[in-house]
Amino acid sequence: MNISRYLKIGLISCICSINLSALSQSYPTRAIHIIIGFPPGGAIDTITRVMAPRMGKELGQSIVVENKGGAGGVIGMQSVAKAEPDGYTLFMGTLGNYSITPALVKELPYQVQKDFQPITQVAASAFIIFVNAQLPIKNVNELIEYAKSNPNKVYFSSSGNGGLPHMAGEMFNQIAGVQMGHVPYKGSSPSIADVIGGQVQLTFEAPAIGMPHLKSGRLRALATTDSKRLTLLPDVPTIAETLPGFVLKNWFGLSAPAGISMERVNLIQGAVKRVLQDPDVAKSFIDAGVESVGDTPAQFTNVIKLETERWQKLLASKDIKIE
Repeated sequence: MNISRYLKIGLISCICSINLSALSQSYPTRAIHIIIGFPPGGAIDTITRVMAPRMGKELGQSIVVENKGGAGGVIGMQSVAKAEPDGYTLFMGTLGNYSITPALVKELPYQVQKDFQPITQVAASAFIIFVNAQLPIKNVNELIEYAKSNPNKVYFSSSGNGGLPHMAGEMFNQIAGVQMGHVPYKGSSPSIADVIGGQVQLTFEAPAIGMPHLKSGRLRALATTDSKRLTLLPDVPTIAETLPGFVLKNWFGLSAPAGISMERVNLIQGAVKRVLQDPDVAKSFIDAGVESVGDTPAQFTNVIKLETERWQKLLASKDIKIE
């Protein structure tokens, strides 16, 4: 028996085991920061904060959620594009951030499909038309009639120029043949606050943003932008029931600066997917009016690509521009 040969094999095996263990423990070794391009209070903020602590437990490190609002998410997204691609700075963005703004704005300080590595689409959500409860409007037909009877006097708010709430209002103008004005805000919270206060008449927003105000009677829900009625609000019709073909759905996804190792991307994606399978998380998402997704990096990359192409064509055909 060649004892020295077996000792060498055992030593090599031990070294490989140590190296693999070291690799598995090399990330993460400190807190991970998730940047959101909007102020606190919006649907994206809500779901990220539900997910973050559980994601931290899965990865063995704390997750810090940071709100860097401004320019419809561009400021927050730019900060992540410039960050080190080490997995410690991530971006949670919307369909608007990833696909609509790039289709609208030619000179962004980054290129989404070049400067970001998609990790996973986290969730998807339809919008609801929320109107001030004092407005004499109870359905989509009445909104159209009211807007036509009050030209240049009906305004909708949004969380910022170029975001999906803005686009939803512009599409409604186009399809319904009305001319509602657009008032952009720096986030969903101030947008919905001014609808409640009567400074603007309505907004297109995620269910989670308006639900507390529906219950208090300060807002009224006219219709949802989904293709089917929401389980959360079964008595609220879809816009498509009045305007066939009007279907619009937002989604939220996690990405990292381009150049991050795929080992770390897959590690993060796996942690998020496990979190989304937690029954408590699923219930929190349903209560917020969103549905879990948790797809792969490749699938999410393809979603961003296809959505960008779709919105480029759609915006060109409707001649919609940021004011």
